[in-house]
Amino acid sequence: MFLFLFLSFPVPSLFSNTAALQVSISLNKVELSVGESKFFICTAIGEPVRLEWYNPQGERIVPSKRMALHTETSRSRLIIYNAIIEDAGIYRCQATDATGHTEEASVVLEIYQRLTFRDVQSPQEFRHGETAEVVCDVISSPVPVVVWYYQDKEITEEHHSRFQVLANNNLQIQQVTKADEGVYRCEASVEARGEIDFVDIAMVVNVPPVLSVFQQSFNATADYQESVTFTCMTSGSPDPVVTWHRKGQQLEPSEQYIITRLEGGRSMLTIRNIRQGDGGTYTCKATNKAGSQEREIFLKVFVQPHITQLKNVTAVEGSAAMISCVAEGEPLPDISWRRASDGQTFVDGDKSQDGRFEVRGRHGKSVLTISGVRLTDLGRFDCEALSRIGGHQKSMFLDIEYIPKFLTNHTIYYSWEGNPVNISCDVMSNPPATMLWRRERFTISAEGTANTRVHSADGKSVLEVTPMSDRDFGRYNCTARNNIGVRYQEFILAQADVPSNPYSVRLSAVSQRLATVTFMKPDSHGGVPISYYLVQYKEVGSQDWRDVKSHSIQTTVVLTGLEPNTTYEVRVAAVNGKGQGEFSHTETFQTLPIREPSPPAVHGQRGMGKAYRLGLVKQDDGGMPIVEYIVKYKTDKEEQWMTKLVPGANDFAMLQPLQWNTRYEVEITARNVKGLSEPTFYQFFMPQKPDITGKRMIKANFPAHCLKAAKKKISFKIPFSH
Repeated sequence: MFLFLFLSFPVPSLFSNTAALQVSISLNKVELSVGESKFFICTAIGEPVRLEWYNPQGERIVPSKRMALHTETSRSRLIIYNAIIEDAGIYRCQATDATGHTEEASVVLEIYQRLTFRDVQSPQEFRHGETAEVVCDVISSPVPVVVWYYQDKEITEEHHSRFQVLANNNLQIQQVTKADEGVYRCEASVEARGEIDFVDIAMVVNVPPVLSVFQQSFNATADYQESVTFTCMTSGSPDPVVTWHRKGQQLEPSEQYIITRLEGGRSMLTIRNIRQGDGGTYTCKATNKAGSQEREIFLKVFVQPHITQLKNVTAVEGSAAMISCVAEGEPLPDISWRRASDGQTFVDGDKSQDGRFEVRGRHGKSVLTISGVRLTDLGRFDCEALSRIGGHQKSMFLDIEYIPKFLTNHTIYYSWEGNPVNISCDVMSNPPATMLWRRERFTISAEGTANTRVHSADGKSVLEVTPMSDRDFGRYNCTARNNIGVRYQEFILAQADVPSNPYSVRLSAVSQRLATVTFMKPDSHGGVPISYYLVQYKEVGSQDWRDVKSHSIQTTVVLTGLEPNTTYEVRVAAVNGKGQGEFSHTETFQTLPIREPSPPAVHGQRGMGKAYRLGLVKQDDGGMPIVEYIVKYKTDKEEQWMTKLVPGANDFAMLQPLQWNTRYEVEITARNVKGLSEPTFYQFFMPQKPDITGKRMIKANFPAHCLKAAKKKISFKIPFSH
């Protein structure tokens, strides 16, 4: 828009009656563009006493920052700095003389706006797909004509349907795309002044990120030093910045998290040394000026079963025991139980046939309940947590507390005056029991008395009593106590006696020199174990008994060194710590008379060369020693016997020299002083004579032409044996 400031010539006052006072302004007409500065000089002729300037609003001008006045007697200068549109109008300079007569001159100031681009930004950025408005803020007076150019071509709505120049001179682009990006020229002109100017504006189209992932879920196993890598692909303009997030927090590079950015918009997150807590959702986020986009990736972490809680349990016999096993893992493992004593297993929902064992489990916890706990339940129990990833086993010990239990029913002990005896009170208990001895309401102290002494060990207390009189025999009480309960056991110390007599004495295997005595043990051992049996024997008519002790408490004794054809008497008594008991009924037996020996037993063995060894085994010698063996032998084709005498103390006979490849018959007889035994017959066969020269072997193993060649050069013998 144009503004005009008109200059006027001096106008004489209508009330002036002389021409002595005249006023003029230095410029006739002034055009001034906005922002420029100008000064005007007002000159008065005559004798003015005052020169004053008035603005277009008729107000007297006083000096300010944009308007300055420099006034002398007949001259005044008005300076306008940085003119603005509002400064346009008629300015008057008025002179006043001493009589109050005034004269003035005026000037009209015209102000116009030059072409000006105000704060045009470059580049200007827009989001892909939106309606873009490229701002070109240009002013002038009069209003300029604006034309837009792209790639040196004028933009017209006829050829660019999405483009439109708005009334405010801005360029509007519908659904802007990356292809619209570039440098646009905004050109403005004022035809009246021939003024023209332009500004180049770079337009940037920002494309929101587009994000994609190759794989949305991953599996890994914890605590196996495993790593997993997520990959995101992004595009957009400007290039998006990719960040990784978990649980609302941005992940920063560390030893565990390795973030790698590659060309082509690829970003990778590597998680090292996977642990159970690393499972869950991870977010890949791409951000640029046009927006952001996110994609989620899920990491499933499998964790090997691990038993986190299993403790030893102590239960009281007869009560209930609850054993708890807690395990974790991903997936949650199944829990089973195993009893180490017999290998029996229990799983969730199992119940034993007797109803005492029952298993209940839920959410990684299993409880084994044992009702009516028995001592046989004591021991190790194994808890095993198992999943498809692996297994874990731990063991616990079930300890059972119970009231003291006496381990023996041996409650009667025997002794005699002066003989010490140990009364043993054996107890099994948990926790260990304290043990006391009492005698007729009195407690026997650990130090003992003159004839009693207490010896204690784990689970055992021995009361040593040395009876000195009848008062020391009788009842003794053993008391065992722990925090579960108390038990009592009564022992009786009785006076011991010698054993009663053995009975049913029998003789067997009687020969010339030997006899075997058997008998039945006594009905009573006198309260003290039998030490041995005493067997006495003598010839009938003799007064001297000979003693033979049994081996330990065997009820069989062999009598040796007897005389042949002799009558003997025999009796048996039992002996214990108290002494010897009564003898049994006396039995009589007679040894056999002397006779010829029994035939000897024979076994053969091939000797060296032309010899044969006959082994001789003595049988019953008939009551007298064997004097000699008479060995007769011959071939099966001869009638003549050859005889060889062998001393009776020998256990073999060597027959030699014999013939090769021959069968022999042998007749052996044993002789003692009484006579000859019946003969024992035996046969054996002598093999063929061995080939000791080796000729047969050589001929059999070498071709004839080799033998001939060997005879010319060397002669040798090869030893040979069967």
